[in-house]
Amino acid sequence: MPKGRALTIGLNAVSPASYSGWSGVLAACEADARDMSAIARSRNFDVTNLMTKDATRANVIAAITSAAQSVKDGDLFLLSYSGHGGTLPDLNSDEDDFTDETWCLFDGQLVDDELYSLYGKFAKGVRILIFSDSCHSGTVAKEAFYQNAALPTEEPVTYRNMPADRARLVYDENKPFYDKILKDRVLKISDKAINASVLLISGCQDNQLSADGKFNGLFTAHLRRAWRDGQFKGNYQEFHRAILKGMPPTQTPNYFRAGAANPAFDLQNPFSV
Repeated sequence: MPKGRALTIGLNAVSPASYSGWSGVLAACEADARDMSAIARSRNFDVTNLMTKDATRANVIAAITSAAQSVKDGDLFLLSYSGHGGTLPDLNSDEDDFTDETWCLFDGQLVDDELYSLYGKFAKGVRILIFSDSCHSGTVAKEAFYQNAALPTEEPVTYRNMPADRARLVYDENKPFYDKILKDRVLKISDKAINASVLLISGCQDNQLSADGKFNGLFTAHLRRAWRDGQFKGNYQEFHRAILKGMPPTQTPNYFRAGAANPAFDLQNPFSV
């Protein structure tokens, strides 16, 4: 019988020591992670949750690797991330815009190429479902740039992106560490080594920013509304459209596939083990 395993990640801040004095304070990322955990548990997933200080590079890599070792053909791995999205220069020439996208974990950024390498550890026939409520998350892999757009609201909006000037400073001050990853020729083709079937529903397109909120990120709030505490009866594509329906034009959730083709995956009810 298929089983489900989930890793939910939420960071309301990062370590200033790893980000050139920037703490990147957010309000609702831990709440997003708790809510995604609740959805997973309602569907009988085995859930691991990593919040802020526990969401380190080592812990996230270890948790994904552990999941890859425990799930098998037919199983479902759910990965959700809520936090800042960052950028680094593309040094192995796999990005058309010369920029690698990242998840800003507590003690350092996890590069998109590293994520694809981790997905490559999963066996053929495994379904990987990813929700990324962060800036530039359309593929967590391609063509990110900053768009200074505002949502139609009277209140100031906090976006889940590392500011461009800070991104450059963080890179300059940690260049030896990041260059080893960014120049890795093996990681350049990591997306071609994925045998599992990957489905990503992201908080926005690669050229957009994801908004934080008081209780949830904007994307996660609309995800929860579409999900209706498990009453949603459609498939993943319909779920994506239901989320998209309520979003502003400045933040358009993406639907992205990678790895082995699995048409049946798209047609399943969300979170179905």
